[in-house]
This record gives sequence, C-alpha cells and structure tokens, in this order.
Amino acid sequence: MKKLYGFVGAFLCLSLLNCRASAQGCVAVRHMSSATPGTVSSADFFKQRTGHWQINAGYRYFRSFRHFKGDVEQKERLEQNTEVINLAHALDLGITYLATPRLSFSVNLPLQYNDRSSLYEHYGNAVSVNPEQKRFHTYSQGIGDLRISGNYWLLDPVKMPKANFALGLGVKLPTGNPGVTGDFHKLDKEKRDYVINKPVDQSIQLGDGGVGFSVEGQGYAQITGGLAAYVSGYYLFNPRETNRVLRTPEATTVDPVIGYFSVADQFAARLGLSQALPFVPGLAVMLGGRVEGIPSSDVFGGSSGYRRPGYIVSVEPGLNYMKGKFSAAVTVPVALYRNRIKSYYDKLDPQGLRHGDAAFADYSVSISLSRWF
Repeated sequence: MKKLYGFVGAFLCLSLLNCRASAQGCVAVRHMSSATPGTVSSADFFKQRTGHWQINAGYRYFRSFRHFKGDVEQKERLEQNTEVINLAHALDLGITYLATPRLSFSVNLPLQYNDRSSLYEHYGNAVSVNPEQKRFHTYSQGIGDLRISGNYWLLDPVKMPKANFALGLGVKLPTGNPGVTGDFHKLDKEKRDYVINKPVDQSIQLGDGGVGFSVEGQGYAQITGGLAAYVSGYYLFNPRETNRVLRTPEATTVDPVIGYFSVADQFAARLGLSQALPFVPGLAVMLGGRVEGIPSSDVFGGSSGYRRPGYIVSVEPGLNYMKGKFSAAVTVPVALYRNRIKSYYDKLDPQGLRHGDAAFADYSVSISLSRWF
C-alpha cells in the first residue's frame, strides 16, 4: 500500500512540471514552472516533521513544424519547404517548502533556449523571390517567468487515504524578457539584402510581460492493488491585454488590434492511470491523456494583441521511478489532435473568412527529477 501511494505521490509531484510546460509549437504557452507544490515522493515522508524542502528539475524538448488552420493540416507547407520550424529546450528549476503535511509553498523558474527558422519572416514571400533561398534562424535564451505558488491537500495525507485532492493558487511574475530581438533579412527596392533587428516571434519569446494568477488541482484514487488513477490541471489568468512590445517596429502604421503581443491566458490538464510494477521495485508505468493550449479570449481583461490560440490533445505514456526521497519521471506526449482556433483578431473579420495558422509538434519529451531533504 505504501508503495502505491509513493508511486502516485511521486508522479503527482512531477505531473504539473510537465503540465505547465510550453505547448508543442507556435501556440505560445509559456514555460512556467517546475514541480507541483505540496506533493511528495514517498508516503513515508508524510510522517516526518514539517519544515523540509524539495528541489525539482525538469527538461522538455519539442520540434514543431506541422502547420494547421483549424484542425486541418496544411500539408503543402511541407511539400513546398515553407514550414516554420521551432526547436525548444527548457530546463525548469524549483524548490518547495513543506510547511505542514498538507500545506506547501513553491518557487519555480524556467531556463530556456529556442531556435526558430523560417522563410516568410525573411524576404517576405521567400519562394517567389528566390526559390533557392536558404532558411534563416532567430533565437532566444534566458530565464522565463517566475512562479510562486501554494498547495493544500483536502484530506490529511499522513493517514494515506485511498483518494485525495489538492488545490493550489499561484502568481506568475514577468521576469522573462517579452521583447527578445533577433536579426531578420530583408530586401530593398533593388533586391539587395539588408538586416534589421526586431522582436522575434511570440512563440519563442521568453516571457509574456504580464502578472498572472493561476488556479490548479491534482488528485489520485486507488483502484485496485498497484493501480491508481491520477488527474492534474491548471488555468492561468493573464488580465493584462498586451505587453506593449511592437511586433513590427519597421512598419509605417501600427494595427490597433494586433500591433503588439497579447498577454494570453493558458491552460493544461492531464488524466490517466499509474500501475506499480511489483517485479521492479520503485518503478511504475503510466498512460494518460493530456490537453494544453491558449484560448482566443481571456477570462479577465481584454483580448486584443497578437496571439495564436489553439490546443493540442495528446496520449501520454510514461515511466515513474521512486526510491526513498528521490523521484524521476519520463513522459512522451504524442499529439492525436491539433487545432489552431480562430483568434480574437480573426473573429473581427466581418466576412468570417480570416483564420490564421500555427505550427505544432508531433510529440515532446519531458524528463523530471525530484529530491526531498
């Protein structure tokens, strides 16, 4: 029984680490946090004194390149070699303080490196200008948005109930640079190459420039033997409308709706099963579903500004390992359904025809580590 709760606790301890990471592509869900506050890597830990600490680290990678408008893939982008490719690497670092067995507080900070290559951002309609044009790259690297959160279990985990649920609240601070710039190649009237420096695409910006507030939850329920169900999720409210980062400073006019980057809400949720393996002590296999994305309109505040709203539904297999106060998890969400929904700007089209696109990944890889002290 203790092993079962240990496996579930270890997985939940790392679950929102993966849940709150960036969505897989140009739908710009920010890298946000490290581990779920308030969960633990072993049921036995609940019996220890309060005043202990947990350190967390997680890595996530994806490569987005498949373009969707709505839920229809634009396969011609790959055929014509005009797809936009994002490579994203994120290292999430966090620390949690257990005030009581039921209450904890966490601070989390992501470190990011992003590479974006495209044709249309350089020379405009690149194929018509030069069919042999090579790709150019823009980059961003540095810290993301800091997150401070608290988490509370509804039932006393020391008693190891067969089911439990935790609620959490958090605040996101705009420590990540929302206006990272890069070099873009352009052509003058004589079609000579020149370079301008301006903000890189929103999908690889390090932060969103706003103060946000999150609500989250996580829970588990024993089904039988070593089998348990888990659930986790969060919603980030971003009341600020835009971050005042001008997307195209070289333009002669500024579009009042999409001239600046939007500070968008975001969400993620997971649901699945965890099965402890009795023949491999400390190891459990997981299989679940996952959804993540950003809405076209925010719950609070305005929704103007440039954003690519949409969501991804994935199947998420994984492994979780626990030994004492150490936990590790590896998950590989594989996209089953991708939808680039209409943005607030798209919906303003009186004819209802405007619908932007976004690039998505086929899968992502997440590796998470956690250690109590």
